[in-house]
Amino acid sequence: MGFSFKNNQLYAENIPVAKLVEDYGTPLYVYSQNKLIDNFNAFNHAFGQRKHLVCFAVKANSNLAILNRLAEMGAGFDIVSAGELARVLKVGGEAKKIVFSGVGKTVKEIEMALIVGIRCFNVESEQELRRINQIATKLRRRAPISLRINPDIDAQTHPYISTGLRENKFGIEINEAFDLYQCASILPAIEIVGIDCHIGSQITSLEPFKQSAEKIAILIERLQKQGIYLQHVDFGGGLGISYDGRAVPTIRDYVQTLIQAMQDYPNIEIVIEPGRAICGDAGILVMQVEYLKKQGSKYFAIVNTGMHQMIRPALYQAQMRIQEVNLNLTQPAQHYDIVGPICESSDFLAKNCELRIKQGDFLAMFDAGAYGSVMTSNYNSQLAATEIIVNNQEIKVIKHRPRVDDLWREEVF
Repeated sequence: MGFSFKNNQLYAENIPVAKLVEDYGTPLYVYSQNKLIDNFNAFNHAFGQRKHLVCFAVKANSNLAILNRLAEMGAGFDIVSAGELARVLKVGGEAKKIVFSGVGKTVKEIEMALIVGIRCFNVESEQELRRINQIATKLRRRAPISLRINPDIDAQTHPYISTGLRENKFGIEINEAFDLYQCASILPAIEIVGIDCHIGSQITSLEPFKQSAEKIAILIERLQKQGIYLQHVDFGGGLGISYDGRAVPTIRDYVQTLIQAMQDYPNIEIVIEPGRAICGDAGILVMQVEYLKKQGSKYFAIVNTGMHQMIRPALYQAQMRIQEVNLNLTQPAQHYDIVGPICESSDFLAKNCELRIKQGDFLAMFDAGAYGSVMTSNYNSQLAATEIIVNNQEIKVIKHRPRVDDLWREEVF
């Protein structure tokens, strides 16, 4: 299940995308429920009998319907804010399956997480550790923590989504982690439960995962000799997907890499935090061609969405596949830059894309289920896209297109 072409028409599961456009308009985010579930199950099943927890990275897609479907499957959740925590609890996610990451946890966020009883804080600095201890003491609670380790590993990904190098803001330098664990072990309101390591996003090689896991295993052994025993090791997320058709590691190979690294510690639970690899290819963004324009030797297809609804190409120079919703082979092919209505030259969705299109045709951007709608802005006072989820032949609107007066609902004059 997912998205496929039949007789040159794009389908979302068993429904023609052209029919969805007719009923719901564009821009339109379309999610495949069965693809989302299949991806989650692929992670879950790859562990076999090994004790584990798959925590979906809410930052990848925080729509309540997406979170609800995953919660029903038994997923845990990786959050980075009180807002994400509230979303997970809203849809029935279990607090005991929530890990709280992020470098900037506020007092109110820590209080909320302690009160609801999350599984673990992934601590990113000594000051954060001491703040959590102070708050937990005041609330008369014990705070479960792991230290997020920065292993100084090059994830070989875009620098904006690399998190495991010494120059990145994330985590605690691995050479300092042992001393901070010793410090944590004597803080009265702290309970050490794990160790965490997340080195980046959209990683398309297993080697960085292997290198970081080997470093973490050495630290675990050192901690055990000191009498500090861990309940879990959290390897974060970051497994990439194929945006351009090139091969990427399989979910099974990724999981086996982690299991192999932890073979000497069979009683320590493995936690992972995939986001993109669960929801990325479970979504598309559908748009309409407003104008075709030739400028010198350059051809542009100007569409009714842009960087305000899919910022990845502008922000990360991401190359994302765009195809016709209905392919017309009688239409001449041309190479277009796909651009939007935003008054910025950075407002592009794809460059030099070969298409057979005319004014009014519809296009679909594939693999748009992660870091798409969740990063939407109202820049230029643009409205957000409608979002729907498809389950075989069933359709559910999971986010309505706002009205114009929603743009200034919180403003006064």
